[in-house]
Amino acid sequence: MKLDIVIPIYNEEENLGELQRRLRDVCNRIEGCDWQVLYVNDGSVDRSLSIMIDQHQADPRFTVLELSRNFGHQAAITAGLMHADGDVVVFMDGDLQDQPEVIPDLLEAWQRGAQ
Repeated sequence: MKLDIVIPIYNEEENLGELQRRLRDVCNRIEGCDWQVLYVNDGSVDRSLSIMIDQHQADPRFTVLELSRNFGHQAAITAGLMHADGDVVVFMDGDLQDQPEVIPDLLEAWQRGAQ
């Protein structure tokens, strides 16, 4: 199974390190799962873009799609979906309001037929 996690990012420099750590911990424990994170930089003006690029260089499963300016959350999700190619796509926010630790539960529900 291939899992894509699409995360719109707008000025989340404070959260990106913890977000990456938690995503990696969770996703590496999912058996038979080829995963990637697709960050969608939605015109951040802080250091978010450079942090995401550093994360990608350290772990290519963390990819970055850069929008030319801030288009808003829904447009960033749409852009991420257009670039996702996984069997299943999970959307989450970059502020850790959506906890990465629920991803296995979402996948289990999907495997039982949920969309």
